[in-house]
Amino acid sequence: MIKIAEVLPTSPSPLWKLAKQAGADWVVGGLPFGEPLNAGDAPWDYMPLLRTKQAYENAGFTEAVIESRPPLNLAKRGLPGRDAEIDTVCTLLENMGRLGIPVWCYEWMTDFNWLRTSTNTPSRGGSVVTSFDYAMVRDAPNTDLGPISEEELWTNLEYFLKRVVPVAEKAGVKLAMHPDDPPLSPIRGVGRIMRSIENFQRLIDMVPSPVNGITLCQGNFTLMTDDLPKAIRDFGRQGKIFFVHFRDVKGTPEKFEETWHDAGKTNMLECLRAYKDIGFEGVLRPDHVPTVEGDSNSNAGYSSFGRLYAIGYIRGLIEGVYATE
Repeated sequence: MIKIAEVLPTSPSPLWKLAKQAGADWVVGGLPFGEPLNAGDAPWDYMPLLRTKQAYENAGFTEAVIESRPPLNLAKRGLPGRDAEIDTVCTLLENMGRLGIPVWCYEWMTDFNWLRTSTNTPSRGGSVVTSFDYAMVRDAPNTDLGPISEEELWTNLEYFLKRVVPVAEKAGVKLAMHPDDPPLSPIRGVGRIMRSIENFQRLIDMVPSPVNGITLCQGNFTLMTDDLPKAIRDFGRQGKIFFVHFRDVKGTPEKFEETWHDAGKTNMLECLRAYKDIGFEGVLRPDHVPTVEGDSNSNAGYSSFGRLYAIGYIRGLIEGVYATE
């Protein structure tokens, strides 16, 4: 059965208790950037990862995914120094294998990560959500490193995968590629390649391996297709869905806004039925929730109280879908 997880910081916080009280037994962890480390240790080394994993376990969680990355922009751009960056990824994967953490969520967004033009768009009952309007960034200047084409990014991604896939196979760690957010190209002169169903298939076929797969981030994938349950079944039958971000949006890649989990364009119940049909037994986590009354919008999309609603909504859907089991 599919499992509900929450993404939690690497040191204990009130959110840890809220997630546990809401019934999330699995955790999507990070790398301990900013945490005190022993001399010579990096966040992806064995001992920092061990301490973080033990802290989660002491709070009653099982760590299922690491959703944090060492610096990778040189590798994405194919610049000098990329091999050293890739070496850090290999170290991370080897240590994840030693610690039994089975999935690494990574992405191939160059120069900047997920992008929004507003973090306080009004939503239901005075809540606020994030949104994106391409018209507002169409004339934005190029990034400091300048333009890079989609084909260059594909070339650099293939180089990266050919280095790390054998390491991941040996370690028993699955590589789960996250989509570009928004799935639109180019932005500020930077190509974006993980933005279509066809491109994700190209990723899978580029370096065939049982560990080369995807993070099915529904908010992005539903902007790529009008039939998200079919996409889930197509990738699922190939055994390529390793991790799920369960969220929704309304709009188009050029102009969209996040929504409450029950108010977007996607049939969320049918999505869960699709995960059941393909026998997916990994974790999903709620993602990009509204900021609600009484909570802070300082980390837009990740308000603590909004997550509680999302967990309850998802739990209800899961019980309905799996009621016969």
